[in-house]
Amino acid sequence: MCDLNGFPITTYDSELKIWSGGSEQSYFNDDLTVGQIIFKQLQREPQRIFQISHTENTRLTRRQMLQNAAKVSCYLRANNFVTTTIETTDIVGIMARNSTHLAAMAYGCLFNGTPFHAVNPNIETKIVSNLFAITKPRIICCDAKDYQKVNDIAKSLDAQVIIIDGDVKGITNILDLLQVKLSESYEPTKFERGIDRTMAILCSSGTTGTPKAVTISNSRKLFEAYSYLNADDVQYAPSTLDWLTGLLSLVTAGVYGTVRLISKEIFSTAHFLDMCDQHGISWTVLANSHVAMLANAPDLQARQLLSLRHLLFAGGHCLVGTLEKMQSFLQAKGILRNAYGFTELGTVASSNYNVDSKPTSVGRLMANIRMRVVDGEGRNLGPKEMGELFCHNGQIWQGYYGNAKATAEIQDPAGWFHTGDVGYFDDDNYLYIVERKKDMLKYLGMMYYPHEVEEVIAQMRNVAEVCVFGIWNETEGDAAAAAIVPKPGSQLLASQVQEFVLNNIPVQYKQLNGGIQIVQQLAKSANGKVNRQAVKAAYLNESQRCNLTSKQ
Repeated sequence: MCDLNGFPITTYDSELKIWSGGSEQSYFNDDLTVGQIIFKQLQREPQRIFQISHTENTRLTRRQMLQNAAKVSCYLRANNFVTTTIETTDIVGIMARNSTHLAAMAYGCLFNGTPFHAVNPNIETKIVSNLFAITKPRIICCDAKDYQKVNDIAKSLDAQVIIIDGDVKGITNILDLLQVKLSESYEPTKFERGIDRTMAILCSSGTTGTPKAVTISNSRKLFEAYSYLNADDVQYAPSTLDWLTGLLSLVTAGVYGTVRLISKEIFSTAHFLDMCDQHGISWTVLANSHVAMLANAPDLQARQLLSLRHLLFAGGHCLVGTLEKMQSFLQAKGILRNAYGFTELGTVASSNYNVDSKPTSVGRLMANIRMRVVDGEGRNLGPKEMGELFCHNGQIWQGYYGNAKATAEIQDPAGWFHTGDVGYFDDDNYLYIVERKKDMLKYLGMMYYPHEVEEVIAQMRNVAEVCVFGIWNETEGDAAAAAIVPKPGSQLLASQVQEFVLNNIPVQYKQLNGGIQIVQQLAKSANGKVNRQAVKAAYLNESQRCNLTSKQ
């Protein structure tokens, strides 16, 4: 639900101190699964191009995608995959990049109501093993290049391996599944209250520890906020299926019949601009760091982004200067939109349709989302008061797969998610994220958040990216330190940063007493999100190396 300007409506109950997004009713029957909805969409205009793989130079029509997915579905049925309750439902593991037939495997699972557990192919083998040990998939799908990584894990689980991209001699390939003859009477599996069934299992971000297996339901909230999409849109997301944004692009393409553009390559500015030029990307969802890379790319011109109408970004803060520059490249036709959400919610909680006037906000709440700001004593706070954000999406969540303890820690009996994020609402009901609760630092007896220092450093004209973290010592606490990426072609000295912070932050406990490093890049997750702990580890390693060198 939006106001006359097209912005989401958020109301505030001053008695209960609860913010609420607009109330909207779904267009779809609650018995339908997302797989059934996508099946119907793919039957319309079957000759239209549905998917383009930029790296493989392949194109699939809607009919081809539908038939391929249905054949995968039939293969699972022939192998007696059980789809009853979440505790007894068989699961398919997926650890693959965005190649031509990955969507058919995922859609085939959705057609059957078979949850797939997606794991990032770039994470270390030990974590992959731990994650699949939780869900115990009967089949694990991977690319040929990752077969050795998966093989021992599959053997330990007595699971079959299916190769999605490439070929391994003697191992079942998805192309083998696609040779099956399909019955003309094929239909996806039907359920009562399909909306409540687990659709997929993704990984938590892992920024606060080992990733957990997060169940995602067949809720319409994943896609109904994007009902403006249509068959003329070309969608692209660099995320693999283990990220909510990767699942989002897979599902929205299927529901709204857009052209799904994929690539096996990781995000780079040159690669993204090449795809814009060749395929006319109109909608994309990127990490905040990707936006910074684009905005600061040498020689970027507005004409290269003429096709782009919707650029959504999430995963952290973007500097105001970066947003202003990015919007200037998009010009009047392109909409730059910041979003806030978390995997456990299964959707976006808020979206900023007003980046021009409120660039540091993550916007207003989406439909049917409620939120509270809570202090350390559990009391609800009002506008401009900062506390932990509690969020409610009004739907059933099956929790972390096989981890009731962690589920109870993040969601209370009343259904409120305790996000661990610190933030506040302004008087216009716009939400602001300050920091992760666990990222709070304490120095000289005073508490502060890294983002407070990052925002100041970001004002320097030669700064492209910055990450602040604490260097602890037992007498003073967490001294602020910074790793900074300068803009291409610019000169930036640590002494200049030190002086700028000294002149713009009047308090001693927020000064960069832990040191400064000028670096070429910041450590990031597979989805482009800055990994503060990894940046800190690299900083400490470099500091140790410099100390050893100076002593020689």
